[in-house]
Amino acid sequence: MSTPIKRIEKDFLLKTLYDDQIPVMYLNDRTQYILYLEKPVKSEVLFRSDRPITGLKPRKKLDLMFDYKGQVIIFSIEVSAVKDTQITAEAPEYLFKNLDRSYSRVSTPQDLKVQFTFKGDRFQLQYPKVQEYESGEIGDWMSNTDPKNLQGLIDQMSAWIGGYASGYKLVIFRDTKPSITEERIVAETGKTLYLPSTLANFPQSDSYPKKRLITEEMFRRYLESTGVDPLYLDDAVNRFIKQKFDAGFFSDAWIPVLFQEYVIGYIHIWINKEGKLPFDYNVIETLYQFSKILAFSLKINGYFNSGRIKNEPFEGKIMDISASGLLFTYPHSSLSSALLPDSELALRLTAPKRIITASARIVRRYKDNVVGYFGCRFLDMAPEDMRFLFEYLYGKPFTDSDATFVSGKV
Repeated sequence: MSTPIKRIEKDFLLKTLYDDQIPVMYLNDRTQYILYLEKPVKSEVLFRSDRPITGLKPRKKLDLMFDYKGQVIIFSIEVSAVKDTQITAEAPEYLFKNLDRSYSRVSTPQDLKVQFTFKGDRFQLQYPKVQEYESGEIGDWMSNTDPKNLQGLIDQMSAWIGGYASGYKLVIFRDTKPSITEERIVAETGKTLYLPSTLANFPQSDSYPKKRLITEEMFRRYLESTGVDPLYLDDAVNRFIKQKFDAGFFSDAWIPVLFQEYVIGYIHIWINKEGKLPFDYNVIETLYQFSKILAFSLKINGYFNSGRIKNEPFEGKIMDISASGLLFTYPHSSLSSALLPDSELALRLTAPKRIITASARIVRRYKDNVVGYFGCRFLDMAPEDMRFLFEYLYGKPFTDSDATFVSGKV
């Protein structure tokens, strides 16, 4: 992820831009413009461009970048006034480094067309939906399991759980809906409710790279969303855990079963007898992997066939694009709700002289009241297509020096 630069370092860099007259680059419509600061930065910035910028007018947003000792820095400004080659704007609030995109963004050329198609089967199901999920391969520990044998899979899970838990329950939200607190928060978040010990608290943090656990802060937010007064959140959390202890539970975990963006059920495990160690992260990880192969088994056994929908190509509105990815928007709909981080799409870029096919992975998403915004990273793009796209977007040959300057990973 890109890192915001702290205020003291930001002020230093803006001062250095003026003092050392470091060139700032702006890319637009396959043209590179070089800007220099005309005066020290205070509440405003005054840039001088090496030539007039086509179509520039007040309220236009410019994404700018510069190279400081091998580190690429980016920032955005909103133009307040333009006079010939002089550009005035409010001083940027943030500068960013450690960029997570490989090349600088430019406005989308008007003659570039982009079409997307979901990779794999798509389904419209009557299960709770989540806003993000973790995709990935099924764990190697299941490599000898026949996923078509659903009952055999469940028997294997039951035998394994017996070595670590007093009991378990597998629930699929087919004929029943989430009702109790544990079911509702697991269905709403798609994350694991995990209490290693009912004599302690919820996890304070989540060490998984892709966050999988319901932390104490998340649980408190959930309680508040149900109407619990903030003044009584501490009591509500403590009472929830104490009720488990009073019911004889020593360790407790509720692991969601996820299929695409749907929470189709959960695996509940518990310890209520002496002689077993509290659940650790290895137990949670194993059951998480099992839940993935269980969902896969349900799919290949036709469990979701009634919800299968035709996978049609679709077009989004491209906001900006680079040689390594793009940002597009799509109106709120059942389709956009399936465009989650880690989703992979087949991509078709049509330029006047070339058609590029590749894959793209959604790496971030956010939304406003009307549309969703989806940032994608290109995958599996042929080197010759990458070179063509670079030259098409930036209007110049791809060279080592250009790659270093526009790279966000130097």
